[in-house]
Amino acid sequence: MTFGRVGSFRSKVPLLHLSLDRPGFRNSWRAPTKASRGPLPSPLGLLLVGATALTLAGCGEQKTPATPTPEAGYIVVQAKAVPLMIELPGRTAAFETSEVRPQVSGVIQARLFTEGAIVHQGQTLYRIDPSLYRASVSQAQANLQAAQAARQAAMVKADRYKPLAQMQAVAQQDYTDALAAARQANASVAQNMAALETARINLRFTSVPAPITGRIGRSLFTTGALVTSGQADPLTTIQRLDPIYVDIQQSSADLLQLRQSLASHSGVVPSSALVHLKLENGTDYAYSGKVEFAEEMVDPATGAVTLRARFPNPQGLLLPGMYVRAEFSQATTQNGILVPQAGVTRDAQGHATVMLVGPGNIAVSRTITAGQTVGPNWLVTSGLRPGDKVIVEGLGKVKPGQPLRPVPAGSRPSPAEGGKGDGNEAG
Repeated sequence: MTFGRVGSFRSKVPLLHLSLDRPGFRNSWRAPTKASRGPLPSPLGLLLVGATALTLAGCGEQKTPATPTPEAGYIVVQAKAVPLMIELPGRTAAFETSEVRPQVSGVIQARLFTEGAIVHQGQTLYRIDPSLYRASVSQAQANLQAAQAARQAAMVKADRYKPLAQMQAVAQQDYTDALAAARQANASVAQNMAALETARINLRFTSVPAPITGRIGRSLFTTGALVTSGQADPLTTIQRLDPIYVDIQQSSADLLQLRQSLASHSGVVPSSALVHLKLENGTDYAYSGKVEFAEEMVDPATGAVTLRARFPNPQGLLLPGMYVRAEFSQATTQNGILVPQAGVTRDAQGHATVMLVGPGNIAVSRTITAGQTVGPNWLVTSGLRPGDKVIVEGLGKVKPGQPLRPVPAGSRPSPAEGGKGDGNEAG
C-alpha cells in the first residue's frame, strides 16, 4: 500500500493505490466484462473511503473525564441577642483637679512637699511670711478690747438714766441718747470681733494647704518668690487620678439614630454601658469602666456629643490627656443573625450577597442587608432566616445553580474525586 497525490487536487489528500504487481493478485484478477461492469468509482470516492479506513483502524475511542462535585463548608445561622458594639475616640481627664493659689499676699518662706508625690487634703504645701498677719491679729484684738470697754460704759449710763427718766429727773431725750449709745457700743464690739476673726483667717492662710488628695505636679514658684492674693498663675496643681474619667466623643447623628431605634420598639433594647479601653500603643486596658452620663448638648465645632465614663486607675497607668479608644455597647438587638465576613460578598451594584445550600444541595445566591460588623462577623438584619445554611468555605468553587457537596465548616477536606479518562489506543 502506497500513498500518492492526485495531481488535480491541491488539498494534499493521500490517495490509495493498489499495486498490480502484488503476488497472487495478477492471477486472480479478471477484467470485468462489459455486461457486468458497473460505474467505476471516482478518485474522490476512493480518497474518502481510504481516509476513513485508516482513521478507524489507527485510533481508539477517547472518553472525557467526569467533573467532580465541589465541596463547600457551611454554617447554620441562628437568631440571638447581639450587642451592637461601637468604638469611639476619647481622652482621659482627671477625676479631680485643683490649682493651688495663695489667698494672701507675701513672700514664700518654704515649700513643704516633694514634686510628683501624693499629697493629702489639708497638708501644708507652702508657708508665706506671717509677720504682718500676726500684727493684724494683735491689732484686731486691741480694737475689740476697746470696743468692749466702751460698750460697758454706755450700757451703765443707759441703765442709770432709765429710772431717772421715769421720774422725770432727766429729760427723756437724754435717756434716749444714752440707750442708743449703748446699742452702738454693742455693735462696735461685734464689728471688732469680726475683724479679729478675719485677721486670724488671713494668718492661717499664710500656710497654704492641699485642697484635695492627689498627685501634685511641679512647683511654679520657689522659695523667696512674692505671691499675691488672686493671682492668675497657680503655685502648683493637684490631680486625683484614681478613679479617672474618659471623655468619649460620639457624633450627634449616630446618637440620634440610636435613640430612634430604641424608641421604635424594633427589637433593639438598651445595653449596660460597660466600656473597654484600647490604649495608644494598641494594648487593652485591664479594667473596665461604665458610662455615667451623656451631655445634653452638641458641640457646634465638632458636631459631637460627649459621653463620660469612669474607670478605676489603681496603678496610675492612665494619665490626663491620653488618647484612647473606647469600645462598648449602647444597645442590643434581640433577633440578630451573625454571618462570618468570609461568607459575604458584594455584587456589581454593591449589594451584600451570600451563597446558601438550597434544596437538593444546589447552590442558591441571596441578597441580604448587612449594615455593620460585630467582631469578625456581619450583622444581618434582613434576607436570612434561622436555620439557613450559609456557605463560608469553598465559595470560589461554587456558582449559583450548581450542585455541591455540603459539609459543616471546619471539617477536614475529603480526597479529590473525579473520573479516570481512558488512554488513546492505536490500531
